Amino acid sequence: MDVTDPKLPHWDLNNVYPGLDSPEFEESIDQIVAMLDNLEEYFERNNIDRNKALHGNPDRRVISERMTEVIDQLNEIFLKAYTLKNYLKSFTTTDSYNTLAMHLYSKVQVQFVRAEQAKSMVCGWLGGLGEMLPMIISSNTTASEHAFFLQESAEQSRYLMNSEEESLVNDLSLSGIRAWGKLQGTITSQMNIKFRVNGGIQSLPLPALQNIRRYNPEPEVRERAFRAEIEALESLREPLAACLNGVTGFNNVLNQRRAREDALHSSLDQARIDRDTFEAMMSAMQASFPTFRRYLKAKARRFNKKSLPWWDLFAPVGKINHKFSWNEARDFIINNFGAYSPELAEFARYAFDHNWIDAEPRDGKRGGAFCMRIPEVEESRILCNFDGSLDQVSTIAHELGHGYHIECQRGKNFLQYITPMTLAETASIFCETIIMDAALAAASSPEEELAILETILVGDTQVIIDITSRYLFEKEVYERREQADLSPDELCEIMTRAQKATYGEALDDEHLHPYMWAWKPHYYGADLSFYNFPYAFGLLFSTGLYAIYQQRGKDFVPQLRDLLASTGLANAADLASRFGIDIRSINFWEDSLKVIHKRIERYLEM
Repeated sequence: MDVTDPKLPHWDLNNVYPGLDSPEFEESIDQIVAMLDNLEEYFERNNIDRNKALHGNPDRRVISERMTEVIDQLNEIFLKAYTLKNYLKSFTTTDSYNTLAMHLYSKVQVQFVRAEQAKSMVCGWLGGLGEMLPMIISSNTTASEHAFFLQESAEQSRYLMNSEEESLVNDLSLSGIRAWGKLQGTITSQMNIKFRVNGGIQSLPLPALQNIRRYNPEPEVRERAFRAEIEALESLREPLAACLNGVTGFNNVLNQRRAREDALHSSLDQARIDRDTFEAMMSAMQASFPTFRRYLKAKARRFNKKSLPWWDLFAPVGKINHKFSWNEARDFIINNFGAYSPELAEFARYAFDHNWIDAEPRDGKRGGAFCMRIPEVEESRILCNFDGSLDQVSTIAHELGHGYHIECQRGKNFLQYITPMTLAETASIFCETIIMDAALAAASSPEEELAILETILVGDTQVIIDITSRYLFEKEVYERREQADLSPDELCEIMTRAQKATYGEALDDEHLHPYMWAWKPHYYGADLSFYNFPYAFGLLFSTGLYAIYQQRGKDFVPQLRDLLASTGLANAADLASRFGIDIRSINFWEDSLKVIHKRIERYLEM
């Protein structure tokens, strides 16, 4: 299938705004500015500040009224702010050459930062209420409905600086950490790499070249694509290293000023897990490395090699009879979602039929895939780079799972559906598992079963092995960044050492990927460091839930829906306990990994 096929859909957001230059869009920008002006004036009049929370000894009724008004205003503001931001993101992520969208995004980002600053002010205020907060929650309906947000905010307020410092940090983030992330995204999305394929020279965006490096059936083509990718990233190593140093340096200063234990601390809190849970999961994962290495070495033997060079990590094994057309991918997903739940199938059908998915790889479009919420219309939109492979079909199912999660939260307010990444991956990986199990069951030959099993294990290995390498890389970068900027050579050395520590002898240490840090957007996000480990949590948590589904059948479906609807209302341990799962116990993580180990054993038998 030609990845430049013009029939591949682009997403449609005309029901959000008619266009960037429409009166409706301009009016919404004016509205968010006015809403934030009013909120800031309200804060000033009513002492919404940590140090002034109980100024003048206001009675509980007054504080309760203020809490209702603050909650209502925050919900309204973030509904508008995320709608504007993600509408613009639909342009900037698919066409980084769109200067109008880039300009408007930066304009809206200023208001988004103001909204985050206002939420931070409320967080400090809640922390200053002390024993009055639980009393108000118990007597105020709006507060009771938002109890988890209020209690979590009050707890996290201990890590805030004073309001003037927090305000300065938010203002400076636009020209600091967010600017570095924006630069990295612009640089990597506009890379055009000359590459000889199909008898001619093509100018390919990085995601298209990486798809060739991963999935082309010819080893010589994969190796050339890998070398072209490395050469292209190497040519940009200095500005990309500057971006990474900017992001990590900014975060290190902020973590120190906020009295965080280390760079990981805030990420664990954002993930709504504790260190015991994190360490139990990571310990189980590291103990599983020998089994994953057995799989990788078995794959290497299929290529008559002792160990795998990087360009063979994703290489196809076995044979799938055909590439999926877009319509075939659509039908396969909808039909197999229907076997789990008619509701899930209908949701996917609606998303396909209403052009919620942007599928075409093209110049200026970012790589990878994601799903984003459009709050004011209670919908989502999905970006992918479709190439007809089963892996891409699985990716679309994964992102539709995120969309279904959003659908399950329909009717809730912003402050009620804030979901950590650990739990945000539950529905996506569950939906991905449905599709890959269906593909295995439909395999028409041993060669096809092998190919599908290979696709599954490639994904599992990335989440368990490669994500651990990313964690080790990021941990060392943050630690060393406290002393000085890191050069591109140092970043490459840290990355390759992390890959050797996790993949071990299964990878050819002469052909690793030293520039993984350069193109992965996860390292450059403004709002979350250690972006990667929640994917491992999501895989293993969802694997455990899928095993429960296989035991309980249709009775499980409404239970999962209820869980997805509640991911903004409790921490991960409490939600897991609904299914009798103890995420602080290494046993749960080991049991989930055993499911993956069975797939590896089957692969080794073939």
